Amino acid sequence: MMQASYAPPADNIRALIDDYARRFPERPFAVFPETGTQLNYGELKERLALYSQYFSALGLKKGDTISFMMGNGLASVEIFLATLYAGCITSPLNPAAGPAQIEYVLQHSDTRAVFASDNYREQIARAAETLARDIHIIPADVDKGPHWPLAPVEASMPSPAGEDEGVLMYTSGTTGRPKGVILSHSNLLAGGMNTARAHELTEQDRALCVLPLCHINAQCVTVMAPLVSAGSLVMPHGFSTSLFWSWVVQQECTWFSVVPTIISYLMHHTGDCTEQELRARLSRVRFGRSASAALPPAIHAGFEQKFGIPIIETMGLTETAAQILSNPLPPRQGKYGSPGVPFGTEIRIVNGEGQLLPTGEEGELLVRGECVMRGYYKNPQATQEALTADGWLHTGDLARQDEDGFVFITGRLKELIIKGGENIAPREIDDALYAHPAVIEAGAVGIDDEHYGQEVVACVKVDADSTVTEQELLGFCFDKLGRVKTPKAIYFLDDLPKGPSGKVQRLKLVDILKERQGAI
Repeated sequence: MMQASYAPPADNIRALIDDYARRFPERPFAVFPETGTQLNYGELKERLALYSQYFSALGLKKGDTISFMMGNGLASVEIFLATLYAGCITSPLNPAAGPAQIEYVLQHSDTRAVFASDNYREQIARAAETLARDIHIIPADVDKGPHWPLAPVEASMPSPAGEDEGVLMYTSGTTGRPKGVILSHSNLLAGGMNTARAHELTEQDRALCVLPLCHINAQCVTVMAPLVSAGSLVMPHGFSTSLFWSWVVQQECTWFSVVPTIISYLMHHTGDCTEQELRARLSRVRFGRSASAALPPAIHAGFEQKFGIPIIETMGLTETAAQILSNPLPPRQGKYGSPGVPFGTEIRIVNGEGQLLPTGEEGELLVRGECVMRGYYKNPQATQEALTADGWLHTGDLARQDEDGFVFITGRLKELIIKGGENIAPREIDDALYAHPAVIEAGAVGIDDEHYGQEVVACVKVDADSTVTEQELLGFCFDKLGRVKTPKAIYFLDDLPKGPSGKVQRLKLVDILKERQGAI
């Protein structure tokens, strides 16, 4: 299935960029549509080298941690790559995390400098006041770059090695303090190559990146994968339903990476042209890519039918530098409801005792490969629990593998709903609800029940023009799921809480329901 020609082109980010800048300096690397700014590989190297000189002026050294908090754009791409280029560690901050978590991450990560756009600078300054050390806070315009407080110093930092730490990414922390995932240069390059292998990327490909650069999907899929395959990317400030297709067409994108909620929104919007006109303009697009959460089969099939673009469902983790599974590209056949087969990784499905399970049986998904993290920062216990002695990572996902090697994720170990002794995967309820044409977002959860232990309820967001009722959706679920799995109640929300990857946060849904009088 794999093309043997795909191999990591270098063992660290600096060596890769230096090589490309020497061989094809004029080749485009990134386009920023709001300003029209373009960055080729020669300019990329020059600008990243200049950042290294500014880092030296700030007293930063190889191995120091540098953070940034801003939207997508020229500055965030440069800061992300410049930190790696200099041999420092990049630790992006998620603006949606909240003040307490921002303070914790800044303290725990040992960050020495933070680049912040105007809308986040005050929040970073307040967080910095809680720290036991001084840090540099550097203002940055997302479209123009940092406002450096001093002149650069002509001093070169030592080149990083493949085993050096490159990214310190904090998980969402929905079940306590977030954990800091340590990814080396080799991990990052392997993550990018896994995507390039699965999607057969070449220098002719151009990706549209609408997911936030504070998340592993944007970092390793739509930045690192084009980088390792010598392609290019288009990076607007963020996702826009009304502008998405014009970016794809005008910037000649050949693929895009999104999450299921974005696919659901796009299903209800074609921009300023008809469906037929839009399909005609999308002939250059090879595929769209879905990750970060399960893609309901009804949405998957509906999107492909409406727009004529194959959607490749995939699966990745922060701990694996993104992608570990992918469906194959056409004309090879993928499977709806599955994130695919391994590309560049090994997988196994085991029972509670760690024993390998036969085809078709459900157990925990384990993964091993060059992309798997070094460990959790300053947390040896969590590292030991997550990684086996021979390099297998416990994903925490329940899965089964069919006779063709396709993996089907059936739920999370911590999210299973146990009703009257029966295990119910929330995703099964989600998929049933997504099959209804009015449903844009759906999330099922378990709530305490004195008779069954837990009971199933669900929350939905529906199309603004819909008149669908709770009873109609309950009946719809009953026809698809039967009595036991049909939710006891369905609640209509303006939006479902989601993490930076677009994944519905079920624990927060429970909190929202608890606040509703009589909901639980």
